[in-house]
Amino acid sequence: MAAPSYPRSQPQQHASSSNGGYPAHVPRASRTPHHQNTWPLMTLTSALPSLSTNPPSANPFSPTPNVANARNVSEIVPRVYISDLAFAENPALLSSYRITHVLSTLPDTIFCPPPSLLPRQPVRLQIRVDDLPFAELAAHLPATTAFIRDALAASPDARVLVHCGEGISRSVSVVAAYLMAQYGWGPTEAVGYIKSKRRIAEPNFGFVQQLHEYARDSLGRVCPTPALPPFSAPVTM
Repeated sequence: MAAPSYPRSQPQQHASSSNGGYPAHVPRASRTPHHQNTWPLMTLTSALPSLSTNPPSANPFSPTPNVANARNVSEIVPRVYISDLAFAENPALLSSYRITHVLSTLPDTIFCPPPSLLPRQPVRLQIRVDDLPFAELAAHLPATTAFIRDALAASPDARVLVHCGEGISRSVSVVAAYLMAQYGWGPTEAVGYIKSKRRIAEPNFGFVQQLHEYARDSLGRVCPTPALPPFSAPVTM
């Protein structure tokens, strides 16, 4: 395999002290006194999340969205994360966030980094669901809720990542179901809370309906069901 070729940088012209710190080709009229030169500053921020050591309270709501990596990963409650597929397949990110459990919510084959890239292999569960309003999600929610709950209860060091393709609809619905079971919330409260932590969260309408089904059939709670969106009559030619 041939070595990659990189564009060559052009030779640099160095400034001399006799020209006031400027290269010789810069016109004198364009030069400013040395003390007036300004230079851009670079601010470095950590890419790692702030990991809370406190367990989630009965009502952990606080409107503090994770904006650093709003599309890639968001910590919803301590030790529970939502991400897109790219994050979930990245061994360096899985390792840096110390993810111990991965819950995948999409039908596609997922790249699982081998031990050579990710020595600490996470426990995995995959449910195969398309992001379509009429895709069956409710039947999986008892199992996904148990997976998250059991992982967190097994060890204080457990960190659960729930992901789909973009971290917008399927994974949000699964985490909403967990919050409903854990804190006694309804679908509106659970989804609203997730949106406060992950601004791009937006479960499709069918999944919201199925969260109400889950509340009724699995949790024994009846919540107000949103009305169906209006549909336009088909145009006849």
